[in-house]
Amino acid sequence: MANNYPIPVFHFTVEWGGKRVGFSEVSGLTQENQAIEYRDGSFPEYSSIKMPGLRKFNNITLKRGIIKSDNDFFNWLNTVKLNTVERRDLVISLLNEQHQPVMVWKVHNAFPVKVEGPQLKASGNEVAIESIEIAHEGLELQND
Repeated sequence: MANNYPIPVFHFTVEWGGKRVGFSEVSGLTQENQAIEYRDGSFPEYSSIKMPGLRKFNNITLKRGIIKSDNDFFNWLNTVKLNTVERRDLVISLLNEQHQPVMVWKVHNAFPVKVEGPQLKASGNEVAIESIEIAHEGLELQND
């Protein structure tokens, strides 16, 4: 009899532009529908009604260990010129024990809004981590 355990979060891949990039953390896979409140002055109730409004997608933050001479985050951030930027689609896959996708998030038209270098500490004993925050125009979830 097979057990149906929840999927652990530590086995995942991130791809952009067909290239697989290793990350230690991904956060911000969030979407929500904003509510619109409306009240007509002739309503007999003294409250408003709520209707579904625009869909909102949070920025996604990706973190990884710094590798010498790998400046991809900063190079991508430097493609921002006024209202033009290099946009990329991302595919984030949560994997099972056989390294197969169980859940897949497709991120559309992403571009960088923030790159953060590591926190340096003289007494530290951890890997230097950099992060990139990306804005995007849509998040699609697929269950495989």
